[in-house]
Amino acid sequence: MNAVTRRVVIGTAAVSMALAMTACGKAGGDDSDKGSGDSKSIGLLLPESKTTRYESFDRPLIEKKVKDLCPECKVNYKNASEDVAVQKQQFDDLVAAGVKVIILDPVDSGATKSWVNAAVDKGIKVVAYDRLAEGKVSAYVSFDNEKVGQLQGEGIVSALGDKAADAKVVMINGKESDPNAALFKKGAHSVLDKQVGKVVYEQTGEWDPKIAGEKMGGAITSLGKDGFDAVYSANDGMAGGIVAALQSAGVKGVPVGGQDAELAGIQRILKGTQAFSIYKPYKPEADLTAEIAVKLLNGEKIDSLTTGTIDSPSDKGIPAALIEAKVVTKDDIKDTVVADKLYKVSEICTSEFAKACADAGIK
Repeated sequence: MNAVTRRVVIGTAAVSMALAMTACGKAGGDDSDKGSGDSKSIGLLLPESKTTRYESFDRPLIEKKVKDLCPECKVNYKNASEDVAVQKQQFDDLVAAGVKVIILDPVDSGATKSWVNAAVDKGIKVVAYDRLAEGKVSAYVSFDNEKVGQLQGEGIVSALGDKAADAKVVMINGKESDPNAALFKKGAHSVLDKQVGKVVYEQTGEWDPKIAGEKMGGAITSLGKDGFDAVYSANDGMAGGIVAALQSAGVKGVPVGGQDAELAGIQRILKGTQAFSIYKPYKPEADLTAEIAVKLLNGEKIDSLTTGTIDSPSDKGIPAALIEAKVVTKDDIKDTVVADKLYKVSEICTSEFAKACADAGIK
């Protein structure tokens, strides 16, 4: 388990850090170029696309910030579609192309040690993004993921209200190879084990809505329709599958909590089929990562951007910055995802959700 040696919580507003723009050389090649000595490109490797945040937010935000800071620089982007071998090949392709900085959000953090260390030995800098990759990474930018799990646990307790002390809770966790999933789980258990009656069923949903729905179906079969009082889902995507399984079985009035503030999750909260989500503001995370990557590309120090450290199983004292997350219920949507322009009101408040939006004061 990763040990945070110093917690650094950076609020959304605190990421407006000044970064002097330095001269950038000519960008070379595109995503298909290899071996071209593309020293002014920054590699970006994201793990999957089932979770909507990666293609909708992380990628475009990082690409935009890099372009703002270094107009002639290019982001060489690839998505691994949850395949470790594919991500390893993508990483190797970036190394062969001469990329000097790689932003890596690993499919399997434990698998990255040898690739990262081999790249570092060649003078390449690796920034671990959102998930802590193993190996000699230069920096890590994410959220305080154990705290995120605690917020999820607190969200479940709040949704249960007076029933919490005796409540039976189902947990559908994230993918076991994802270190963040372990931290979410640990944080949630630190709350639930003390404040609810019992966790009566616990499985991994693999970050897949279909699998999560199947696991929820297994819980209903095992426990009965009245055998549980709330469901913890590690993210909103899986919560969608869980809610569908509950509805299919005719189970009503059971609060479901998720994470990521996905559009569909926000709409379910408005509709009342999901109790809450966790809003992790992607823009400050992505912007800060892009700033670090550009500084590393230009040989500059990153001390001002990473004022804490974190340990991985294979390295100690990794410079780190952790962003603050928030619980989002129906009452919070207007002041969080709407205020921060994560989504347009027109995107949230389609005809199906127009009344629910009006009731929540969103217009």
